[in-house]
Amino acid sequence: MSTIAAKVQSQISELIISGQFKPGTRLDERVLAERFNVSRTPVREALRQLAARGLTQLLPMRGVVVMEISVKELAEILHADCELEAMCARLAAESMTTMEKAELRYIHERSNEYVAAGDLDKYLEANRELHRLILEGAHNAVISSMVGEIRDRLSPYRQYHPAETDRLVTSHDAHKEIVDAIAEGHGEKAYLAMRAHNAHLGNAALRALRQAKEAEGAVEQAPPAPPAGKRGRPKAAPAVKAIAPARARRAKKSEG
Repeated sequence: MSTIAAKVQSQISELIISGQFKPGTRLDERVLAERFNVSRTPVREALRQLAARGLTQLLPMRGVVVMEISVKELAEILHADCELEAMCARLAAESMTTMEKAELRYIHERSNEYVAAGDLDKYLEANRELHRLILEGAHNAVISSMVGEIRDRLSPYRQYHPAETDRLVTSHDAHKEIVDAIAEGHGEKAYLAMRAHNAHLGNAALRALRQAKEAEGAVEQAPPAPPAGKRGRPKAAPAVKAIAPARARRAKKSEG
């Protein structure tokens, strides 16, 4: 990919991930070329790469649009995100260096003032940084890359979640539990805390998308995801049911 095309892809990607280009928005080559002051060739190349990342799609009679997914598809993506990012949190607790853990704590503590001020933009910026540090702290490039791609695909749909002050407080409290577990080296606690946090966000995104679909007259039926167990903790997915009891016993021993 040319340097110009890479830059255009980055700019369009940011507009999609931030929610400025919403799902279903038509991406016209000519309009984008004028917007970024480039020829249509790098724009076309950028759109192809964005399609490969699952951020755009080519539709008959409409051309290239920001990727739209169904409620069922969103539920499946959220399940994957819930498990993989929780796994990253556990790995981070086991692998992060002392300096990395200190930086993670600093980012979380810095966000206190954003919550108090109700500054959503600043809080979301700190939120992205915190999650990035956890992914990097897992020291597993394969899993981190998968989670990064999934989070990019989820971002436009998480914009449906209302930006209320209560949301910031809830998110910040959940982050504290995650950060504390990672900093103390408790892998299982970090796993469960991250999974519960993402389950809460995921269910909110699903409810909002269902409401949006219903308003458009496109009602769908899909299972809620990710499911929550007692005290808001997500139930284990089928693939991990067999090892969940053992994990729980290990967690109890470590807590004792």
